[in-house]
Amino acid sequence: MKKVENIAYAGLTRFIENGEGEKELLLWVENDLSKTSFSYSYFETMSNRIAGILQEIGVNPGDTVSLFIPRSPMLISCFFAVLKNAAISSILFSTLGEAGLLDRLSNSNARVIITKKSLLRKIISIKHQLPTLERILVVDIDEDQNDHVLSLKRLLSKSSSAFDYPHSLDAETPAFLQYTSGSTGKPKGALHVHGAIADIEKSFKEIMQLQADDLYWCTADPAWITGLVYGIIAPFTTAARQLQYNGTYNADNWLKLLEQEKVTVWYTAPTALRMLMQEEESKFSQRDFQHLKRMYSVGEPLNPEIYHWGKRIFGVEVYDNWWQSETGSMMIANRPPMKVKPGSMGKPREGIESFICDENMRLLPPGKQGLLCLHKGWGSMFRGYFHNDTAYAEKFHGDIYVAGDLAFTDSDGYFWYVSRADDVINTAGHLVGPFEVESALLEIPEIADVAVIGADDPIMHKRIVAFVKLRSGAAWSKELELKCRVHVSNKVSTSAIPAEFHMIEQVPKNQSGKILRRVLKAVYEGKDPGDTSTME
Repeated sequence: MKKVENIAYAGLTRFIENGEGEKELLLWVENDLSKTSFSYSYFETMSNRIAGILQEIGVNPGDTVSLFIPRSPMLISCFFAVLKNAAISSILFSTLGEAGLLDRLSNSNARVIITKKSLLRKIISIKHQLPTLERILVVDIDEDQNDHVLSLKRLLSKSSSAFDYPHSLDAETPAFLQYTSGSTGKPKGALHVHGAIADIEKSFKEIMQLQADDLYWCTADPAWITGLVYGIIAPFTTAARQLQYNGTYNADNWLKLLEQEKVTVWYTAPTALRMLMQEEESKFSQRDFQHLKRMYSVGEPLNPEIYHWGKRIFGVEVYDNWWQSETGSMMIANRPPMKVKPGSMGKPREGIESFICDENMRLLPPGKQGLLCLHKGWGSMFRGYFHNDTAYAEKFHGDIYVAGDLAFTDSDGYFWYVSRADDVINTAGHLVGPFEVESALLEIPEIADVAVIGADDPIMHKRIVAFVKLRSGAAWSKELELKCRVHVSNKVSTSAIPAEFHMIEQVPKNQSGKILRRVLKAVYEGKDPGDTSTME
């Protein structure tokens, strides 16, 4: 079997061996804007110490270790420590509730979980339902609570800074388990292998195109695939100097960081840009973004209205891209020197074969809406849904991976997102994608955010229902409703006009920015929305 570098070796140890251990790798910024600089040597030493502890308490190759802690240098160290043991890392959002946590820990058969004292209660309350969970390591308690709940701080005080581990592994050795967003149903654990590293690095270099003097900032949490792959793995293995901010969303802090730290390449999400759009424009005019070269966006489609706003405010191009937890790396993207078509996902990166098919897997010509598909075989492709072979098999038709998204291509080879395949609304025989209706409504100045669903209708099969968040100072009225209806009719079609408008305080989204339509549907129908612990 083909051998590859352990991701931990590619991201840390290799640079130590090359004499680059003291190179600044990460500028860590806390919520109060205090800063700490971290080097390869720091993470190598800390991950070695943690790796030795994991080995000592019985973690074996192939075991799952869950990381239930907020983003931090400690989380990064733990991630690499797990990989040094050839175990499987599973990073979980620290905002998960007990039900969401139980789902993921049960599915992963986690033997060890690393957490914080403030999150320990959630784990203890469900521990009796987790027969495989043997040890809980708590990063911020001084003494062990019992034989099962141990102080990582105490263990670190006597652990060795050296750890001997295999620098190369079989390419198919499992590396990390990434749970899907849960935007359309129960999250599934997408399993990725060490052999993904080449594809991850290749995509990062081709699309981000960082230079030696760049400062890169990816705003995504590592519990989301973007934050792990392009916030930890790719920057570490390619020696990209990066900034990470540990605070909650704060427009003033974000803008201050962009300006004062001279960020050159910024990778964020449409949700973040939409939140910034709601700020007073004076906040932006007071700042100098001259060092910013370009922006990238991922997580949900980048509406044209947000694209044009971002380009006008920051004075740089905004490059949208598309990929999934299952693909493991960017598949379709806008990137220099491509001309951007606002609203488009871009074109496939080098080596990726993507196309649009009908339900019988027949190729569709440009302009025809269908299933977004990829030819199987790229290196970062997931190798399975953990303990769910049936769901994994359903993602493939022979050598074709079916992404579950509806899209179309244009005559220039650009891909255009329509909706999730199970979100498309069949209203009176017309197929309407929620995204196109939402994009149209976002062009109306009074609307800050919007989500569209299809609701059962005895005559039309489905009627279109819009949930609207108004901008501060705006009020819903008959006149504004008429304005919305006319604009959707002119911009999309008469069949796309919402039958109902409902005002809401916040559009429910998960932490990757995807609209949780199932939650809106459940609320609309008076049903239990299920697990909402991954909501923003």
